[in-house]
Amino acid sequence: MLVWSIIQAAGWPIWTIILASVISVAIILERLYFLRSSLVAPKGLADDAIQAFHMAGASKALTGQLAAHSSLGRVLSAGLRNASSSREIMKESIEDEGRLVGYELERYLTTLGTIAAMAPLLGLLGTVFGMIEIFGSQSPSGTNPQALAHGISVALYNTAFGLIVAIPSMIFYRHFRARVDSLLVEMEAQAIRLVEAVQGVRNGHNG
Repeated sequence: MLVWSIIQAAGWPIWTIILASVISVAIILERLYFLRSSLVAPKGLADDAIQAFHMAGASKALTGQLAAHSSLGRVLSAGLRNASSSREIMKESIEDEGRLVGYELERYLTTLGTIAAMAPLLGLLGTVFGMIEIFGSQSPSGTNPQALAHGISVALYNTAFGLIVAIPSMIFYRHFRARVDSLLVEMEAQAIRLVEAVQGVRNGHNG
């Protein structure tokens, strides 16, 4: 009941901030779930792939199983599909798939960053409307206390809510950006290990 009374006091501009907050929370929860290491880049997956490659080669069953396993699995699978090619071609296929994976890992982060930047401006917009109401409460016969109080409520509540939405959104935006960079570095390290192992086997056979 208290929340509803605050929303009423803040006026219609608060609804734009509430909408932004709902979108922000949804993105944060979704990214917290999907940017887990166990889901994106499981530890030891490259070692398992190398062991399977030594046993049966780059079979379709292995590459298909890897591709369906995780984001890192897709990257490793792209490399194994070109295991019979040169080191450069194998690396290029890994980099191409890595770019696609990186794009998917960054999904919705632009929207979250936009909300973090725009929420204070939405609060400022509400503040401006509140100031307009405050000035509108002045009349030749005196000040309308009710209109003045409402104008102050609109101005202050919108500013506060805008910052309440913006600050966590910016914190999580920065956190997710760093998380994506960390996951990409981890995937790159495991992919390089796979390339070295596969090319070492090929060179051994050629020798």
